[in-house]
Amino acid sequence: QNEASLFQQTITSQSYSADLLASSSSSLRHTLPIQFIMSQQKQQRILSFLFLLVCCFLILVVQGQNDNDDDDDEEEWGANLEPHPDPNDEDYEGMIYMGRLDETTGKRIGFEHDNNGLKYIFGTSFDETHKDIEEKDLLHHHDDVHEFPGSNTKTREQVLFERRHKNVTKEGPKPFGHFETHELDGGMVPPEVVHVDPYFLDASLVTNQQFGKFIRATYYETEAEKYGWSFVLVSFLTSSDQLETAELDPEAEHWVAVEGAYWRRPEGPSSTYKLREHHPVVHVSHRDAAEYCLWKGKRLPGEREWEAAARANRIGPTNRTLFSWGDDGSAFYQYANLWGNGTFPYVNDAEDGWRGTSPVQTYPPNAYGFYDMIGNVWEWQRGGKHKDRIVRGGSYVDTPDGSYNHAATLGSRATLHGTTTTGNVGFRCAKAPKRRTEHHYVYHDEEVHGTLAVEDRFGKRDAVPQRGWEDRFGMDFDDDDDDDDRPKRKVVKPRTRISTEL
Repeated sequence: QNEASLFQQTITSQSYSADLLASSSSSLRHTLPIQFIMSQQKQQRILSFLFLLVCCFLILVVQGQNDNDDDDDEEEWGANLEPHPDPNDEDYEGMIYMGRLDETTGKRIGFEHDNNGLKYIFGTSFDETHKDIEEKDLLHHHDDVHEFPGSNTKTREQVLFERRHKNVTKEGPKPFGHFETHELDGGMVPPEVVHVDPYFLDASLVTNQQFGKFIRATYYETEAEKYGWSFVLVSFLTSSDQLETAELDPEAEHWVAVEGAYWRRPEGPSSTYKLREHHPVVHVSHRDAAEYCLWKGKRLPGEREWEAAARANRIGPTNRTLFSWGDDGSAFYQYANLWGNGTFPYVNDAEDGWRGTSPVQTYPPNAYGFYDMIGNVWEWQRGGKHKDRIVRGGSYVDTPDGSYNHAATLGSRATLHGTTTTGNVGFRCAKAPKRRTEHHYVYHDEEVHGTLAVEDRFGKRDAVPQRGWEDRFGMDFDDDDDDDDRPKRKVVKPRTRISTEL
């Protein structure tokens, strides 16, 4: 409308100029010479032409101003440009924030910045190649050349080229995310620099008391209850007759399948979890742990998230240690619940005071405030495959040097079947900070989903468009595009991320 009114004013001005020129020329024709009249006409034409150019220029200026106003409206009302919530306003009871902090103010850096996560050296604690990684590789402004496994000193393009053109061994190609593991603690070999986004993680393991509230609120049945049995350490059997009739784990001969064992009866029907309410819950499968976290509005942590919290401030090539308290494993009984002096699985001197699980927060936390990151029970992690679910941290049947079972270090890692339930596997939960909700447009099939209509924020459909209704549909007024006139609707954009985790 603005352009049409301006154009109409331009035409009116031109017609008025022409009438004025005609009247003046007719009055002067009787008094002025013909040459002078011709020069006046040429001047009038030049002035009219210049006036038309000025009008065109004004139209272009107004058009650009309208476009800028539209951009401002999109910035104000566009669904994809809302600011991220402030992470400093978000806290959860019993959880610790893991993310980058401002060096001057000490406040959390939000998602409006790209480098608000953490970088550290991920992998086994026994491999010395981590010392070859330079400190600058851990800086957030440094080029990220460690995006793929095995790329400690190579760029992304070099790693991809070698993967695509390398010779295939007799064992065949490895699955995506595969890496070699160390024989002592099962950690990744060689270690490499990885990045994790900000997250919250429980400071301590989920206890029997907390898991009991979940069971009473949802009437959930664990998989150990469904199958009717679970694995118990042979030295914890309540009767020797159980050893004669029970089946043994083919991959771990010291674990016995005891009928009737589950989280309420850790050693079988004649045992109870009473007086162990503050011990970590055990005999839970990967699905049981995930269901509890979902009920709490959380999720299981990724193993990279877990190790970043376990290593705390010992993440660089110069200060990386085997344990959260240093490299001296002889004093473990002061810091972690591990297998003491004696022959496994029957003799345990229990220098730390516990033969089995211990109450959470019994031992000192690490530098970030996390408890039981080494020992007590293994912890289920997000990811992996159903037959190879990931557990981290070691348990009370492990030793610092790996003389029995795994070496319980900060890089301890193992895999179990997703349905496995034993007396030394528990979990803790994680939670991602809030982000803005982003949207995108998808084609809407009216035959399947019905006619596309305007809905307000309460889900009510109105015939009269409301404020912000233009964000509800994908409307394209450009005639140069294709003639695809299928309607589109705005939906929440799923937040996906490509990960190199197994």
